[in-house]
Amino acid sequence: MAAVSAAREILRRLHEVMAAKTGAEAKLNQVVRIVADALSSEVASIYLLRDGMLELYATQGLAQEAVHVTRLSMGQGLVGVIAATREPLNLAEAKEHPDFAYRPETGEDDYHSFAGVPIVRRESAIGVLGVQHREPRDYDEVEIEALQTVAMVLSELIHGAGLVDDAQAAQARAASSGPLRLTGLKLVDGLGRGAAVFHQPRVIVEHTVADDVDAERARVYGAFGRMREQIDTMMGQAEFAGGGDHHDVLDTYKMFAYDEGWARRINEAIETGLTAEAAIERVQARTRARMRSIDDPYLRERLTDLDDLSNRLLRIVSGQLGTAAAVGLRGNTILIARNLGPAELLEYDRRFLKGVVLEEGSLTAHVIIVARAMGVPVLGRVRGLFADVSEGDELIVDAANGALLVRPQAAMIASYKAMSALKARQAQKFAAVKDLPAVSKDGKRVAIMMNAGLADDAQALDLTGADGIGLFRTEFQFLVSTTLPRRERQQALYRTVLDTAGDRPVVFRTVDIGGDKAVPYLSGGDDEENPAMGWRALRLALGRAGLMKVQARALLEASAGRTLSVMFPMVSEPWEFAEAKALVESQRLLLGRQGHKLPVAVRYGAMIEVPALIEALDVLLPMTDFVSVGTNDLTQFLFAADRANPRLADRYDWLSPAILRVLRRIVRESKAAGVPATICGEMGGRPLEALALLALGVETLSITPTGVGPIKAMVRSAELAPLQAAMAQWLDSPGVNVRTELLAMALAQGVEL
Repeated sequence: MAAVSAAREILRRLHEVMAAKTGAEAKLNQVVRIVADALSSEVASIYLLRDGMLELYATQGLAQEAVHVTRLSMGQGLVGVIAATREPLNLAEAKEHPDFAYRPETGEDDYHSFAGVPIVRRESAIGVLGVQHREPRDYDEVEIEALQTVAMVLSELIHGAGLVDDAQAAQARAASSGPLRLTGLKLVDGLGRGAAVFHQPRVIVEHTVADDVDAERARVYGAFGRMREQIDTMMGQAEFAGGGDHHDVLDTYKMFAYDEGWARRINEAIETGLTAEAAIERVQARTRARMRSIDDPYLRERLTDLDDLSNRLLRIVSGQLGTAAAVGLRGNTILIARNLGPAELLEYDRRFLKGVVLEEGSLTAHVIIVARAMGVPVLGRVRGLFADVSEGDELIVDAANGALLVRPQAAMIASYKAMSALKARQAQKFAAVKDLPAVSKDGKRVAIMMNAGLADDAQALDLTGADGIGLFRTEFQFLVSTTLPRRERQQALYRTVLDTAGDRPVVFRTVDIGGDKAVPYLSGGDDEENPAMGWRALRLALGRAGLMKVQARALLEASAGRTLSVMFPMVSEPWEFAEAKALVESQRLLLGRQGHKLPVAVRYGAMIEVPALIEALDVLLPMTDFVSVGTNDLTQFLFAADRANPRLADRYDWLSPAILRVLRRIVRESKAAGVPATICGEMGGRPLEALALLALGVETLSITPTGVGPIKAMVRSAELAPLQAAMAQWLDSPGVNVRTELLAMALAQGVEL
């Protein structure tokens, strides 16, 4: 409680300063004295952004002659770094920081330690508050929080006094109003055009110091009640009430909304003397700081959900609608946000929502699962988004190419329209062959399966004309749950997928979690340097036999009366496959003894992703009913090249003779053993690369639903026999550029690429 009392005392004194009838500069001089006294610091200083420079405006401890004289640009010195990054600094030895800038006129030679926080308004830094001590020391978290609380009050004072121009950032944006191309990370594929609409201009907290703590506490409790009612209502809506991944996402969201620890932290901030709005923002700032320090992508995205709920609570308590969803979309829209929670995305009218662009965002975010199900393209990690885009700007989102076109010129718009028209014509062409088999001109039948991971994905079988589901990723249900999914929930999902598929085959891949797919209810691989090659997939499942037994029983029960095809991911050695198969068989025997109805047959397959397994195919293949080659992982492991690293893009060529020879060997040995081999992964969804696979003798592909139409059209336009003869010659002749040769031959044949 000592920290609470100290914070309350600072706020009480600041309240008196704010209420006084002195000028703004005199008030700032009082503030630095209060801060220096409260933190027992020799120096406390305030810098304000004026005419684009950070000007020393008030100080206790530095030379008074430096006031209004010392000026730093954004990014210059420690103060400039804080303003540019909007992040606090906590340094025991300030001079050791690479951005330290010595200013002799301030007389700061004798000071070692430094702590500073940004003064923020409308998401822009308008100044910096800093303290210094003569002795080297690290500042406590409580002290940094006290500085941040003072900075919130200063933002209100500075704005009210007109000491800085809030319009500076807007003017800077206006000075660069021409067309721009911003780059980002493809989170959900697609193309969209519309007007920029900001999802959530942050609620501006105008009053930070409370007059009546009890009244502020009551306002927060009332806001929590209304927020929880909103979440409960959303979960009861018909389209989300039936379970599945959407419901799991909202379940986690609801858990945060009812988290008493979160409510308690806000209440503690109010106890220090903050208003309800300021307390929520204070706790939210701490959450954001934690988000930046957490490496685990799953935990970081769960804190993003909490950040989303903080915004919702802040809007309710302040009485401000705030979001574009509350007003409603009135035309084709590209939604702009720093981050976005799944529930907030679901509030938008999907008829008008043509794309989402995030300044942050990641592939593991809950909102991405929801956006993919909605069919909305999403581009993430777009730097400069808020600086370069204004409300109402025309935007084109090209997620496939990781691009956002801002205020596009007529030529760009014409190109977009042409691309959209081309896609429409292609869609008509693919629709025309949807119900036709993928048979080449020389009569070779190719099975084109699709990959899936959500219950809704199975509905794409009818839309695409795919022959079945060659890879159903079962881990999504595990990734969006806060606890291990119960057997009944797993069983319901698997049965839904099988019912939707009907007579078409479905291959279930057992859960691939761990490594970079962290879940909160399993531990053991948190500190791995190479998570993609660590404690994950089958390795984790065999180590957690209980997890795999539950999934095996769910799969067996869901497949009662049908054929179950189950596949194990990331098999490194044949004994792992044998052990996994034996585990499933033991569960089949157990269910049989208990009188449960069983599958009519169980087919067992192995994913070939680890290069070592290729050297043991003679041992593995006799054990299996089928194999699937995961080209994404196999290629990156083969080349020791992270496929997500753009600097290694030119080292990750699927038409390299090295990977093609490896794939040829797998195809040949599988055929010799009478074991069907499927190619799963991105390679099979690219027309030219898929053509190379067919030239190697591959007969089954499993690809994304959007790739089924283009690949089927490609197969039906190709003559495979001459391509297979040519491929054999190219791979046996060193130095041949397979990509160039294959493309030339495909164009000569008139293959649709």
